[in-house]
Amino acid sequence: MKSKTGAADAVVYTVLPAAIIAVWALLSAYGIANPYLVPHPGRVWAAASRLFSSGELAGHVRISLVRVWSGYLVSAGCALPLALLFHESPVLRKIFHGVLEAVRAVPPLALIPLLILWFGIGEASKLAVIVLATFFPIFLNAESGFDSMDSRWLELSRSLELSFPRHLRSVLIPAALPQIITGLRLGFGYAWRALLGAELFASASGLGYLITDAQAMARTDRVFVGIITIGLLGVLFDTLFRFLAARFLPGTENLSWSAHG
Repeated sequence: MKSKTGAADAVVYTVLPAAIIAVWALLSAYGIANPYLVPHPGRVWAAASRLFSSGELAGHVRISLVRVWSGYLVSAGCALPLALLFHESPVLRKIFHGVLEAVRAVPPLALIPLLILWFGIGEASKLAVIVLATFFPIFLNAESGFDSMDSRWLELSRSLELSFPRHLRSVLIPAALPQIITGLRLGFGYAWRALLGAELFASASGLGYLITDAQAMARTDRVFVGIITIGLLGVLFDTLFRFLAARFLPGTENLSWSAHG
């Protein structure tokens, strides 16, 4: 049964992209689509080949990945402990709830001018945008996971008089792990989008810069290369998250995306 499902997925993942490319090529070949706005797939492939062979594309990808992973790891390192702290201390949650909700309501990209004033146009402002965009999906899902734990687990932990480290390792984390994984997956998607937004505003490198620079030079083919690269990297890393979820926590690889964001 699993092999049939895997084969069906493989067909979907290959046939649909091939059909989109075929329609795209036909629209371009017959002049239905404006060649300036929607260049032929052959032009996009040629631009991608030049960018790849020159090392320019790899350089932009490397810089963007370093930025997004740095901000993402900082955000996860702050969000997960804070979610646990709020679960354990309702008083702290009540004190800081209003402030966190106010910060969450402000789109991170709207803060870019202020962050540039505070941190300059270097890496710090870009990392700050990523952290702000990533923090709440991870934090809220982890907090929800801790709070929704079966009360019988807590009673069992108390009856066994487990120490807090043992309680955390044996009860809290296993119970909240599906929600935590969902939050981490959502958070990475938010981090990627926020990074590209930051690079569009103030950057001299990265995939966002590649797209804006190509747009300024009216090189739509290079714009398409940047966009397609972003999409492929997004699929690659989400597949990695799904693989790790299936490997270490079977049953969570198909978790719904309709979680807290």
